Amino acid sequence: MKKTLILIIVMLTLLGCSSNKTSKMISVEKKMDIANDLFEKEKYNKAIPYFSEVVFERNSIYTPTAQMKLADCYYNQNKFTEARFEYEELIRLFADFKDIGRAYFQLGICYFNETLSPHYTQEETYRAISAFETFIEKFPFDSLKKDAIDYIQQCRYKLLMKKYYNGYAYYKLYDYSAALMYFDEIIELGNNNEPDRMSLYYATKIYLEREDHLNAKLTGQKLISRYPQTEEAEKITSELEKIE
Repeated sequence: MKKTLILIIVMLTLLGCSSNKTSKMISVEKKMDIANDLFEKEKYNKAIPYFSEVVFERNSIYTPTAQMKLADCYYNQNKFTEARFEYEELIRLFADFKDIGRAYFQLGICYFNETLSPHYTQEETYRAISAFETFIEKFPFDSLKKDAIDYIQQCRYKLLMKKYYNGYAYYKLYDYSAALMYFDEIIELGNNNEPDRMSLYYATKIYLEREDHLNAKLTGQKLISRYPQTEEAEKITSELEKIE
């Protein structure tokens, strides 16, 4: 039994060595062809070793393209951390690559896909915004500019929701001063969205709790005028009628 096991290990080792020698004998152009074929068939994991070998050929004309494709392989497998590293390597080593703009754009998407729910820290969200802003600054006429702006808006909305959740957390802890600080920042933006509506609602409830009727009426009327058909507006209308 032991002899059989040893024989299998030896055979696998020899097979691996043989495979490595065969790989080294294949030309860079052939490796690129094999990798591209696997990539087109969406066999990204099998394509990665071939693209990696081409990337190590620093003087090859195929190297920048292989670097981009290597990053795309990881991206297409939702391995965003690995993809980011490879896009960053492309930007660092091949700044004049014809498709370098897309690398900057993809870098932003990788960060975007790594962002967490607004309940959690938003470091990746800030990095995504920074990456997309860098892309727009460097490539202002790129066809992907509109998409980059859309991603930035989504990121900023997530940051706004984070700010609202911070305020709501303080509200639940009865730390009304801290809660109002967050709610007021959102309200001052004058947007028409969920964080604005809910900030107006809870800010009004805080003023009512404090018996600050003047600010309760001012904030409550903003809520009612901006969101007249909502449950929050109905509740605040009822509350304001009690202090008339």
